[in-house]
Amino acid sequence: MRIPWLLTGLLASGTVFGQLQTGNLPVHDPVLIRQDSTYFLFATGRGINVWSSADRLNWKKEPPVFDTLPWGVQTVPGFKNHIWAPDIYQANGQYYLYYSVSAFGKNTSCIGVATNTTLNRNDPAFKWTDHGKLIQSVPGRDMWNAIDPNLAFDQQGVPWLTFGSFWNGIKMVKLNNDLVSLSSPEKWLTVASRTRSPRLNDSLPGDAAIEAPFIWRHEDYYYLFVSFDYCCRGEKSNYKVMVGRSASITGPYIDQAGVPLLQGGGTLVAEGNKDWHGTGHNAVIHDQGRDWLVFHGYDAKDKGRSKLRIEKISWRDGWPVLEVK
Repeated sequence: MRIPWLLTGLLASGTVFGQLQTGNLPVHDPVLIRQDSTYFLFATGRGINVWSSADRLNWKKEPPVFDTLPWGVQTVPGFKNHIWAPDIYQANGQYYLYYSVSAFGKNTSCIGVATNTTLNRNDPAFKWTDHGKLIQSVPGRDMWNAIDPNLAFDQQGVPWLTFGSFWNGIKMVKLNNDLVSLSSPEKWLTVASRTRSPRLNDSLPGDAAIEAPFIWRHEDYYYLFVSFDYCCRGEKSNYKVMVGRSASITGPYIDQAGVPLLQGGGTLVAEGNKDWHGTGHNAVIHDQGRDWLVFHGYDAKDKGRSKLRIEKISWRDGWPVLEVK
């Protein structure tokens, strides 16, 4: 669940401006993209947090994407412009920014999308155009949660949006080529899930802790990264990144042991250790000739505060392995 690369209060208010090193960058649910020679990092925060960097090491805080989000206030009770889990993608000559509006611990949630022709604020064309609500989940009606969006394309160029958190797991829906509307007739799929106690109230997230999907294609397979267990608990966080792969973007996704992700399977990619209480909610970027895992970890040396991590990925026998220093 994205709440989301002692700053926590300042980060939430969007008032931290200046330079920070990657190892100290207080972010949650990061996603990274490069335009020309500048990297842009988007993350959970008020109005969506944005950072820029020329080297992926030193980061400058930028103004948030949204000052206000009127439709979010109308749709989600108590919404105060704290926007979760952005995903950024360049296509059709512009940038598409997907994001989540939600009530914590409930599936009173929506996924929205905004577009911009540039990420450079100094460009006269810079302007975010919000297209509003794309997907909505409603307690008592839906056994899924409309947060944590990720856009991916299949080999035929068909766009799919993957999303989800807890409940019945990770969902996928086909989009139109405009990338801001659902295809018709609508096509919905479940691509990963964990066992959920049947005794739980359907309006509660339950104990099936899976979320934060991200699809990445490498050679002949699509890889579905997800996060297991619990984020957002500081020193008690036990988040971890898991993965499965499929020859088709719609699945079935299978882990290295042959267990389907639909049956709770997943091969471990990253987990907590003596330095990090938990690690999760990842994205992948190809840069400098190789793939990198972008995610957040809960710093064991700094009271479990959430910080940006970027680690190299090696592909061994067709599976991602981190090259952690």
